[in-house]
Amino acid sequence: MPVFSSLLAAVFDVLYSILSLYFWVVIAAVVMSWINPDPYNPIVRAIRTLTEPVFYRIRRWLPFTYVSGIDFSPFLVVLAIKFVQVFLARLMMQIT
Repeated sequence: MPVFSSLLAAVFDVLYSILSLYFWVVIAAVVMSWINPDPYNPIVRAIRTLTEPVFYRIRRWLPFTYVSGIDFSPFLVVLAIKFVQVFLARLMMQIT
């Protein structure tokens, strides 16, 4: 059983790290939307490539997220990331 527990802990750590990294990518996308940087910059393109498909799906499924020119889809993504992180942390505490 210690091997299974260690494997589960490693998977949890990797998932938690990926979610944390994506959280910061979403925050960077929000800040970029305020300053309107050069669209040909490779970093800007990478961040938009990583975030726009998720934002687009949220806007399509929940049309009320785009109101009066303000896009709330990044806010919902951040909430979803935090929800999954808390859920995984509680689950990990119960399992170990």
